[in-house]
Amino acid sequence: MKHLSFIGTRLVSAPRSAAGLALDFLLPLRCLCCEAKVASRDGLCPRCWQNMPFIERPWCQRLGIPFTYDVGEGAWSPRAIASPPVFDRLRSVAFYDGPARELVLALKFSRRRELARSMGRWMSRSGSEFLDRDSLIVPVPLHWLRLLSRRFNQSADLARSVAAHCGGQFEPEILKRRKRTRQQVGLSAKDRRKNVRSAFAVDAARKGHLQGRHVVLVDDVMTTGSTISACTRVLLAAGASSVDVLTFALADPSVRSGNGSLSV
Repeated sequence: MKHLSFIGTRLVSAPRSAAGLALDFLLPLRCLCCEAKVASRDGLCPRCWQNMPFIERPWCQRLGIPFTYDVGEGAWSPRAIASPPVFDRLRSVAFYDGPARELVLALKFSRRRELARSMGRWMSRSGSEFLDRDSLIVPVPLHWLRLLSRRFNQSADLARSVAAHCGGQFEPEILKRRKRTRQQVGLSAKDRRKNVRSAFAVDAARKGHLQGRHVVLVDDVMTTGSTISACTRVLLAAGASSVDVLTFALADPSVRSGNGSLSV
């Protein structure tokens, strides 16, 4: 009977597979960044893959930015030593340049929400050292007025994808943006910190879910860290045991030298 059931399943799935092949023939798979044909769904063409500025080890244990050479496991960068972040660790997939920048902009402004699936998969790999089933996956929130105009939160889409890949608990409502802030683009680091001061709060009805839990805060891009730091302080004050940060891209130019790595 099991054998017959297996055959039946294969026969049922066969038309679906044939339909999928026919669709792929009529609508060839395309690179996530450009119009080049690719062999697999949700992939990059060789040129875009080669140009993707991936962040790879060895990196700073706290900030996740690469060293120009291996200085030992668990090493901190001079920047992390001089000014330790309020969060525990930061991990990002790539620098905010080339195809990585194109993906972020396409997700955020062109409303290509399907990109979050692949971007979240890469993010889950970058954050694998601190992601697990006990993690609360929390996106950086939008103010409700901005959410109303944009219709979706790209950070929430990424967080949902990350949670699906690591098995963690997706919590899109636990952190709120209670003040509508100015766009951070174009602001100095000082003005960015001032802009997000007192902008975030933990939802009172969900505060109990946070007690003693490990939180992974998810955003699309990390620039100066003012938004991430403001969110982290609120989460820790509300009872989170620790906060790690996971972003798709790292945009802060101060951590890059001529070859894209942190100088030590």
